[in-house]
Amino acid sequence: MRRGSQASSGFEALAAALAIMSIEPSSAIEEESAAALPRQWWINHAGSDRAAIDGSYLWSRRAARGGAGNPSQHNITRLIPGDVLYSCAHATLSAIGVVLERARSMAHPEAGARPAGSPAAVGWLVPVRFVELKQPLRPKEHMPVLAPLLPREHAPLRPSGTPNRRVALAALPLPLATRLRRLLNGQVEDAEAQVAMELDGRLAERAVEEQLWERGDISPRERRALLSARIGQGVFRERLEAIESACRVTGILDRRYLKATHIKPWKLASEREMLDGCNGLLLSPHMQHLFERGQISFADDGRLLVSRHLNPYVIRAWGLEHPAPPRPFAPEQCVYLDYHRRCIFEKLSGGRRAIEGP
Repeated sequence: MRRGSQASSGFEALAAALAIMSIEPSSAIEEESAAALPRQWWINHAGSDRAAIDGSYLWSRRAARGGAGNPSQHNITRLIPGDVLYSCAHATLSAIGVVLERARSMAHPEAGARPAGSPAAVGWLVPVRFVELKQPLRPKEHMPVLAPLLPREHAPLRPSGTPNRRVALAALPLPLATRLRRLLNGQVEDAEAQVAMELDGRLAERAVEEQLWERGDISPRERRALLSARIGQGVFRERLEAIESACRVTGILDRRYLKATHIKPWKLASEREMLDGCNGLLLSPHMQHLFERGQISFADDGRLLVSRHLNPYVIRAWGLEHPAPPRPFAPEQCVYLDYHRRCIFEKLSGGRRAIEGP
């Protein structure tokens, strides 16, 4: 076992921080559209937002039959997992929410003794994980930069900066959302990262799934292939098995005990990359666990790279000190491995161990 360089460049540190939030480095974002911001929404609470934050939900009455009603009542059914909510109560932006699931028909959580079928009790409930802001924002103090970015219709704020009480839930144009993120000085990104880590990356995958289901420009067969690729099945696995035949760590050959794993994560990949066999490895389940969390990676020549932060007991117990003999990767695979080493491997800090096989 020998140690590689302990130092990391400023870019590597930035890539590590962004990887935690399941976002590619800024240079990659400019080159690819896979890491676009999730949809952003503004919530105006009629009173306190305490019940919603403590209860982890957003609730709205159903729109009247026939399609009439406030646009906010329709917007709640448009929310999908991964959407970001700016929670405003008492004219103060005090929390950031991340949508966990689609809306479900349900009585108000605080309905109490009110009859379940009464108009006031029937509505849509969306599970949301809220993170309270350490430094709340009063929009009124920033209207010189916010007012020109407000939508012309269904704006959540009035030009004066006071909340528009007729608008409970509104989509935010990208320029307005970007400006709010800057004003909040990293707090939105911190909230997204916290929720992403709590859910172990599953939320980002569900968000991509929802986007695929909503698209009308792909056929059902294409959609099925892309969704199957997420769980390592279908066309992706077939193409992968034409390139890889064994786990590169344990040496296991029996495909029944191997997981088809994306090198560049499915949730960050383009449609072509989702199905590209070169963007994959066949790994034993416990090695897949380590690889997807950036605790192991591979050099282009096939050497196993082990995070310096991985528990030494795991290294010994799982045989990482004596991996299968390394085999060089094809140039097409090396492109994806470079991404994994830069953006996922040891995303928490720098330094690595290189382990050579016998």
